Order: sequence, then C-alpha cells, then structure tokens
Amino acid sequence: MVRAKEKVMRGVFFIAALASVLAVALICVFLFAQGLPPMLRIGVLDFLTGDRWRPTAAEPSFGILPMILGSVYITGGAIILGVPVGILTAIFMAKMCPKPIYRFLKPAINLMAGIPSVIYGFFGMMVLVPAIFEIFGERFDMMSGNSMLAASILLGIMILPTVISIAETNIRAVPRELYEGAVALGASHERAVFKVILPAARSGVLAAVVLGVGRAIGETMAVRMVAGNQTVLRMPYEFFSGVRTLTSNIILEMGYVERESLHFGAIVATGVVLFVFILIINLLFSVLNQDKEAR
Repeated sequence: MVRAKEKVMRGVFFIAALASVLAVALICVFLFAQGLPPMLRIGVLDFLTGDRWRPTAAEPSFGILPMILGSVYITGGAIILGVPVGILTAIFMAKMCPKPIYRFLKPAINLMAGIPSVIYGFFGMMVLVPAIFEIFGERFDMMSGNSMLAASILLGIMILPTVISIAETNIRAVPRELYEGAVALGASHERAVFKVILPAARSGVLAAVVLGVGRAIGETMAVRMVAGNQTVLRMPYEFFSGVRTLTSNIILEMGYVERESLHFGAIVATGVVLFVFILIINLLFSVLNQDKEAR
C-alpha cells in the first residue's frame, strides 16, 4: 500500500514538473515562431542596432537599440542600488537582527513582495519623480522628473523583497558548525558571517540576485509610469533623461497594432530579444557560480 502511494505521488510530481517544462517550451515556440520571421525580414542587424522606431511611417523603420540600452541602463541602476542593500539586509535578518525587530521586519518584507507593480509605479510617480525634478531639475535642464534615475530607484526598491527573502533563506541554511568553527578559531561574529557564512551561501545569494535581475528587466507597469516613455525615440545618454524600455514598448503599442502585420511581428521580436536577455543573464550567473564552486 505504501509503495503504491509512493508511485502515485511520483507520478503526480512528474506530471507537475512536465507541465512546467511544457509551459516554458510553448512560450519559446510561440515567441520564436512569431518573432524570428519578422526579425529576419527587417534584418537582424538593422533591428538590433537601428535607432529609429517608426512603425507607422510611410517608410517604416524598426530599430530597438535605444530600448535595449534603456533596459540595460535601468536594470544596471536597479542592481547597483538594490542588490547590495538586499544582501546586507538579508545578512542582518539572518545573523544579527534582534528578535523583536525581526518580528516586525520580516512581515514588512513579505508585505513589500505582495504590493502590486502599479502601486509601486504610483508611489514613484507621486513621490520619486517630483523629488528628482526638485533636486536635479534646474541643474540638468530636466523637463520633468520622469527619467532613468527614477526608474532605477523604483526598480531597486521593487527587487528588495525577492533578494532579501531568498538570500536570507540560503544564509540560514548554512550549517551552524561552520560559524562555530570560525568563532572557535578566533574570528569575530562579523568576520565569521562575512568570511565563512556568506561564501558558503554564495550559490543561493547568486540565485537571489538572478531572480531580482529578472524582476527588474521584465518590469513593465511601474517603469512605464516613471521612465518618460518617449514618443520620439532617442538614444539614452544620461540618467536624467526619459527612456523607453523593451517592456514599455510592447505594452504601449500592442493595444492598437494590427495582428499579422510587420509591426505586430516586430513587437513579438522585441519580446524575443527580452527573452534572450533573461536567458543570457541566467547563463552568465550559472557559469559564474560554477567557476566559484570549482575554486
């Protein structure tokens, strides 16, 4: 009877895993089947390196380089601002936080994870954008506070719950014997945490960073509300200018585009580029993690 139940549960788990793999495979098939032919028709180099997006002009052009750079800049800014704060917060919560503070801090982090993106965007639009314009507007001749800086700060805040929760879980999973051995050899509490516990949890911490980066580069609504979203595309040269990202371009134009048109295909191809970016990020972090484990 027990073996029969085990076989049934193995089958259930296998079906669940298969469903997940099948869902990812179907997404890949749809994206590449719908996006690659238009990209080839436009020209891969022209599509990736062009700086003009004019799908409704008499002579349409589909260049997404400014959007690629905008997405990279905003994601990079979010990583610089959010990842160090998230990892240090995770270390504090796992190894240094007093219990009374932890009882308040942990639910607050969980609450941040459940806040909808549009609420973050509304906060950014009503608080961050006016503050940035008030501080930097005159110095940098800004028309408004909608900028890459606002989007980077907002995304840095949005990725904190993901980075903190996953990194804290992995730091707590490190065997306590490692910490006790380091302290027994004369290391201080802080040195044992940063020199022994954190390196032992690096794979989990890197996984937290990867998921945070994925959240940042794939975010749409909040970025659309604070980044500017230029109607006339231009190259993003400074952090105090507005920008249109890959995700914003998809949501802005998908509502009125004609299906089966080249414009529709170009938007799907934009999704392909975004999907490939996320795959490359995951691959790079996997390679980095393997190199560190090999050492």
